[in-house]
Amino acid sequence: MSHPTETRRPIRRALISVYDKTGLEELATVLDQAGVEILSTGSTAATIAAAGISVTPVEKVTGFPECLEGRVKTLHPHIHAGILADCTKPTHLAELNELNVTPIDLVVVNLYPFTATVAAGTDFAGCIEQIDIGGPTMIRAAAKNHSCVAVVTNPQAYREIAEEIRAGGFTASHRFQLAAQAFSHTAAYDAAVASWFAGQNTQTPAVVGGQWELIETLRYGENPQQKGAVYRTKTLGFGGELTEANGIANAQQLSGKAMSYNNYTDGDAALRAAYDHTEPCVAIIKHANPCGIAIGTDIAQAHLKAHACDPVSAFGGVIAVNRPVSVTLAKQIAPIFTEVVIAPDYEPGAAEILATKKNLRVLKVVPPHRETAEFKQISGGLVVQEPDTLTDRGDNPANWTLVSGKAADETTLKDLEFAWKAVRAVRSNAILLVKDGASVGVGMGQVNRVDSCTLAVTRANTLGERATADAAQTQVKTADETEATVEKTAPPQRAQGAVAASDAFFPFADGLQILIDAGVKAVVQPGGSIRDEEVIAAAQAAGITMYFTGNRHFSH
Repeated sequence: MSHPTETRRPIRRALISVYDKTGLEELATVLDQAGVEILSTGSTAATIAAAGISVTPVEKVTGFPECLEGRVKTLHPHIHAGILADCTKPTHLAELNELNVTPIDLVVVNLYPFTATVAAGTDFAGCIEQIDIGGPTMIRAAAKNHSCVAVVTNPQAYREIAEEIRAGGFTASHRFQLAAQAFSHTAAYDAAVASWFAGQNTQTPAVVGGQWELIETLRYGENPQQKGAVYRTKTLGFGGELTEANGIANAQQLSGKAMSYNNYTDGDAALRAAYDHTEPCVAIIKHANPCGIAIGTDIAQAHLKAHACDPVSAFGGVIAVNRPVSVTLAKQIAPIFTEVVIAPDYEPGAAEILATKKNLRVLKVVPPHRETAEFKQISGGLVVQEPDTLTDRGDNPANWTLVSGKAADETTLKDLEFAWKAVRAVRSNAILLVKDGASVGVGMGQVNRVDSCTLAVTRANTLGERATADAAQTQVKTADETEATVEKTAPPQRAQGAVAASDAFFPFADGLQILIDAGVKAVVQPGGSIRDEEVIAAAQAAGITMYFTGNRHFSH
């Protein structure tokens, strides 16, 4: 908004040409009451006139009718000279007078719905017709000449615009702000068209882009000395597909502290991990890696299994689930220090239980669509890729190649399939140990696969020992309120009898041997190493089952 002490430039003449007519009558009424002359085109003019408001058709100004099925309406010097004239230059004003052109002070335009047309599956010719030409031209002209002209592209801003008009017009700072928004709007529109065109020939777009709208400024970024903010986006991917405005950036926060930069990034990793599975799934994420991920017969059981993987690291983690949070699950989460809980919904009473933890951020999130391009900033530019999904031929166990041992039985194969999906959530080099639909050991982020195998086995067995020790100290109440100590049992070696997934091939047999020595009974990996024969021989010598998928799931 404008500062109250700034000088306002009055609006005498406005040009309105909009596809989305939300709020149009209300805005036109305000302009008419302020004595503003309204110029308009086609259906926009008809809508204004039908409301009983005086409007001048553009063809009366240009002396030239709309033509070519509406492709040409406003592309005329009498329009664009009126928009582009610099009102601070006497020579421009004299030239307008000589040409009998009246300046235009306000341009209200929104564009043909190109991205929505593409998203609706419209054929090629239909999409071409929804590429706006006159609209972006007027917007850019008005934004360039913001020293004299105000430009509005968003119907949601009409109420604010009406207030400015009633106050006597727009200040220079407000016109500049509107111009910046306008250029962002046309840049995103052009990038969407460019991406769609490239996608028609399965080419990589020469230009990528989108529109990012500020949601809020964060307290800080990854570290306190860094500024941070979160934006929402709507853009087109490689094939011209529309990215819906959902996911964690558009979460509805039900309770708890404000989200931080790291909450958003870990939350997004947790969402992706949970929604890689169709069964009830819980992913507990810490520093972008899972400290537990599991599926279960219901979401509460899945959480117990995920938490048991690494209860130490789950402290201060982010939990994402792919089912509504039940009261049972809420009661399980409440005693554990957790940063964020993310779910598609909450059953009656569940959100209220979690709301008692004032520091716990409770989010309701529409599941994200990831069928678009992924961007990562590098110095001097971006790297862009299509998303890694679980739809490749090699992601289906029916297409795996058995290279060692007996074919897995139904239970083992189900664990291998879960492990193969879940290892995608682990940062490379990634090794994931699984039992009964739950992670029991995670080896992540190491610079060689041997260390990842060692880490996965060590964490599986060490954390299993600690979990048992903690259980031995648990106090339970008997019927007469006396305390009894849970009987201590031998610490489990959780790697024994587990299955393992590796996100990429084993370059040597040494990493696989670590898993074999720990008692892993079956392995799924991409294959493709020049030493595959050596690796297969080690598996065969140990008598373990091993499958090749033919594709990998690196995540950096």
